[in-house]
Amino acid sequence: MSEQTKTAVKQGGMNTKVRYITVTAMLSAVAFVLMYLEIAIPIMPSFIKFDFSDLPALLGSFALGPVCGVLICLIKNVLHLAFSNSMFVGELSNFILGAVFVAIAGNIYKHKKSAVVSGLVAALVMGIVSVFSNYFVVYPVYYKAGMAEEAILQMYQAIAPSMKSVLQCLICFNLPFTIVKGLISVAICMVFYKPISLVLKGRANR
Repeated sequence: MSEQTKTAVKQGGMNTKVRYITVTAMLSAVAFVLMYLEIAIPIMPSFIKFDFSDLPALLGSFALGPVCGVLICLIKNVLHLAFSNSMFVGELSNFILGAVFVAIAGNIYKHKKSAVVSGLVAALVMGIVSVFSNYFVVYPVYYKAGMAEEAILQMYQAIAPSMKSVLQCLICFNLPFTIVKGLISVAICMVFYKPISLVLKGRANR
């Protein structure tokens, strides 16, 4: 291999790294902004809201790989910590579920090349994980931070009086809510991914 070829390969590798860092930072900033565009859902307790901040991470995961998607989830939540009003618990939950969602979607897409299948599987797994992560990690942090388990249960019971336990609430409310949230991100991603991916991968002008 000639010195000229080696230099070209080296420059190509550097350009790829710069693009990776730039795209990750850009999508993290967009995700951070989208965290503030929250939508209250009448059939969910007031401390649970819908947002589109997983969408940039999903785009990054499909375009540049699952590590990129997880990094976006991490960065947006670290940035959001400075403005948190959820005792940092909301950011913890957002990161856990978002990271699971985009990591699974990105890994399946890397092998199957089907964004639909990748997104569907990832949304289902994220919903299932939400039950366990909330019950064993996130909600116990809420309890220690001063929000009693009974108070959280009452918030669910205000919507559905038949609820008897927090675990039942998580299965009946959080599970389907989280799956639907993931599916909405997947649906939006399907509309914009192909044209945006060319820009993210640096192929728009090729």
